[in-house]
Amino acid sequence: MMNKNGKAVIVKELEKRFGNFTAVNRISFEVEKGEVFGFLGPNGAGKSTTIRMLCGILAPTSGTGIVAGFDVQTEAEKIKSNIGYMSQKFSLYEDLTVEENINFYSGIYRIPKDKKAERKNWVIEMAGLLEHRSSKTRILSGGWKQRLALGCAILHQPPIIFLDEPTSGVDPISRRRFWDLIYELSGKGVTVFVTTHYMDEAEYCDRLALIYRGELIAIGTPKELKHNFMKEDVLEMQCECPYSVMNEIKQLESIKEVALFGKGLHVVTENSELAIMEIKKLLDEKKYKSIHIKKIVPSLEDVFVSLIEAHDRIEQPQKEVTR
Repeated sequence: MMNKNGKAVIVKELEKRFGNFTAVNRISFEVEKGEVFGFLGPNGAGKSTTIRMLCGILAPTSGTGIVAGFDVQTEAEKIKSNIGYMSQKFSLYEDLTVEENINFYSGIYRIPKDKKAERKNWVIEMAGLLEHRSSKTRILSGGWKQRLALGCAILHQPPIIFLDEPTSGVDPISRRRFWDLIYELSGKGVTVFVTTHYMDEAEYCDRLALIYRGELIAIGTPKELKHNFMKEDVLEMQCECPYSVMNEIKQLESIKEVALFGKGLHVVTENSELAIMEIKKLLDEKKYKSIHIKKIVPSLEDVFVSLIEAHDRIEQPQKEVTR
């Protein structure tokens, strides 16, 4: 089932409080059918709490959420039957074989008898586990466990999948293969809602919501976030002794922020021309060799850090007033 307007998920003013602590603070957004929607934020930002509310696992304190056409407040069990959910812990039984895990989840999801064999074979093929179908799950690599867990989560062919930090602790090649599977599912009309704190993974999403301290601070496509939400200029800089240079140019008035980025630096400034002039002058004075410095399109990491710092600047005076 899906909303008549084609929305897979509709969230309005959703909030979750634990005593005096607000884990999710009245967030609102919508997710389109077939979209790969990313929830990006640091650990403790409220990503997992939001997912648990949308999956019918955790009751919201206030606000509304509609998932696959069902209300998170009153139809939690119906939601659970119409979604797939995979956490970073994979939820597999280590002492069971690959086939036994699939059989167990087939029972949980009440897969019809005439479809069980077909779905089991699909999962085994999708996960690349044909030669390991009788192996204990504990001996599998992290990447294989990950794909097996995804297969178990979508045995019942749900229209929406929630993936909570699904690639945490998995090697880069397995992460890339996992995202290939996500794209394949999305291409078949499945809606994928994924939380991550990996900036490179965020680039794979159709749209992103940036969450920080329980608040939604920006939402849009990766391109929109880079072009519309970054008010400052970003300079890419390659030079010798980047760590030493970073500490030197932090003192310049035209520089808002400097961070190590690969083997170079990313410099945030409100005036790129003035900043380049001041940096070059400083490097000459300190006898550092600059390989190159140029204005670039900001990375998602640049955007996220900038938005977080802007949020903190607004929050700090408010906290001081209420003391």
